[in-house]
Amino acid sequence: MKTFYTLTLLAVLLATQTLFAAPKPDDADALRGVTTGKVLFDINMADPKKMTLYLAVIRETVDDLKRQGVEPDVILAFRGLSVRLISKDREAMDLTDFEYLDRVAAQLDDLRSQGVRMEACSVATRLFKVDNATLLDGIKPVGNTFVSLTGYQAQGYANIPIY
Repeated sequence: MKTFYTLTLLAVLLATQTLFAAPKPDDADALRGVTTGKVLFDINMADPKKMTLYLAVIRETVDDLKRQGVEPDVILAFRGLSVRLISKDREAMDLTDFEYLDRVAAQLDDLRSQGVRMEACSVATRLFKVDNATLLDGIKPVGNTFVSLTGYQAQGYANIPIY
């Protein structure tokens, strides 16, 4: 009987919290007249744990654009040591990082299913000895992300650095 009362109290508390939860703020001023959110995330980091956090925020950004009636057009450009985090080859990685690398792969799959495009810098893959053939599914190797960043900015993409 005590369990029943505890569960009932918990259900009432959860329902009450939902009723009085403040709505998420919007970005109406910034998005006035915007129909497509052209965003380029310039990703250059070596910490897989930190990468999982930023990929979660990027997913939230895609969701927030959609929630506010803006069609996301999002590109992730991986350069520098970040190319090691998007490879199926884990030889150079610590065993303690494998859990986070699995999360990164799952998050990237999810983002790709949302229409997010991804590319990896071939200059970085060459410098850090990552074979382009080992890149996670859906990640396109490009010649040089500095060149592609230049091109995407010229096409009107907002450049958001992630370090």
